[in-house]
Amino acid sequence: MDSTVEPIAGRHEPVLVGPVTALLAVPHGAGVLVDATVGVAGHAAALLAASGPGVHLVGFDRDPEALELAARRLAAYGQRVHLVHAGYEQLAALVAPVLSAAGPLLGVLYDLGVSSLQLDGAARGFSFRASGPLDMRMDPSAGATAADIVNATEQRELARMLRVYGEERYAPRIAAAIVRARPLTTTGQLAEVVSAAVPTPARHAGTHPATKTFQALRIVVNAELDRFGASLPQALETVAPAAAGKRGGRVAVLSYHSGEDRLAKRFFADAAVGCICPPQLPVCGCGRQPLVRLLTRGAQRPDDAEVRRNPRARSARLRAAEKVTQGLLPTASSQEA
Repeated sequence: MDSTVEPIAGRHEPVLVGPVTALLAVPHGAGVLVDATVGVAGHAAALLAASGPGVHLVGFDRDPEALELAARRLAAYGQRVHLVHAGYEQLAALVAPVLSAAGPLLGVLYDLGVSSLQLDGAARGFSFRASGPLDMRMDPSAGATAADIVNATEQRELARMLRVYGEERYAPRIAAAIVRARPLTTTGQLAEVVSAAVPTPARHAGTHPATKTFQALRIVVNAELDRFGASLPQALETVAPAAAGKRGGRVAVLSYHSGEDRLAKRFFADAAVGCICPPQLPVCGCGRQPLVRLLTRGAQRPDDAEVRRNPRARSARLRAAEKVTQGLLPTASSQEA
């Protein structure tokens, strides 16, 4: 490893890297893997190391700083690596040129949520642990900031955001406190307002009282559920189906939020359904075949040893499916109840 990349690798341990590599690596043959959220390339490096020389990797990220670090970390793999400054909602169109040159799409990984690189940089505004500008944009050159949202959103809508995307039980109290304290410009100011708004016992419940508020705002700022819902069908559409003697393309999702996990769970479950005829019919009339076989029983979670080593892994859930045939895709709705 390049010595300039060692500090990066030391700050970031990829979650469930062993199971992800076992699911997606391609030791023999040629084809393409996609890391839809390449970050600082922890999973990407493991996948390339475990795959044969005919395997290329396309890494997407909206964060230009992450792409720069990923490029350094993966430099040894030369022209097998293709890094793209874009969101994964453009996956199908942007991966097409690589597929035409390097072979079928054999795997897609989504490692959702915020990266250690973003959390650890106070200037990016993702964390309440060090005060910085209230930004939270994964692509710092585009879109509204968290400050724009907290200072302009009507109180009832702000409470809805916190309840739906952060599952925050004190959403109405927090939203009212934010409106009273506006304008807010730093993460420190927001964290103080939230902490003061919740009941005293909640301030000592183990996690910081602003955790869910920050999560909700980050999801809204980056339209994370909408983008994921637009991308997941593209991934399953684009991966190669199973053929004689060859496995099908696989899609794996590492999520850290119940909305993300629910979306992936429903999408994979729908794609795994075969015949949908009424049970009283003597023979199948719909002709529907399962598009995928599920590769994980429920959601795989990190073991206790990994959580002790990497506390940020504690909420991770891994789901994966393998495409077995070509057919009509289900939709992936990002709407929350």
